[in-house]
Amino acid sequence: MADQEEENDKIAQNPGLMEYGHTVGGAVIRPEDMGKIKSRSVLAMRQQTDLQMAQIYKQMQLLAEQANLIKNRIEVSERIYSAQMSFEPVINHTYYLYERPDGSDVLSMIAPNEWGKSRPFRRFVAKVFMLADHTWDVEYNPEDASVDVQPGS
Repeated sequence: MADQEEENDKIAQNPGLMEYGHTVGGAVIRPEDMGKIKSRSVLAMRQQTDLQMAQIYKQMQLLAEQANLIKNRIEVSERIYSAQMSFEPVINHTYYLYERPDGSDVLSMIAPNEWGKSRPFRRFVAKVFMLADHTWDVEYNPEDASVDVQPGS
């Protein structure tokens, strides 16, 4: 009976649940290096989040550029609305912004090439198109690179 008990001690009750091979012909089970697995996982996670952060940064840059364009449209619109105009501008029409010799601005319906030889203004500043939101799409005079969009300048 002692031999039977000693042999029962050597037999596994649930051999399929053991952490190691229990017979000579069993599969080799090697413990995993958890540090290596975790470091690979952390590296993959960092690469993925870096890509996502770069994408969000690009979106933020685009939004900042759009905000600057809107800010510039506001500044130009204020300059145009502070200019002298002897008519009421109509949406979806093109007008022309000129600067007088005294530095004041004038909005006109007459294009620079329609004035002929007698041009009563110091310079042509911009061709402007009134948008539906009462701001202006501005096409600056390409010959005048020193245009300042600040109101009253």
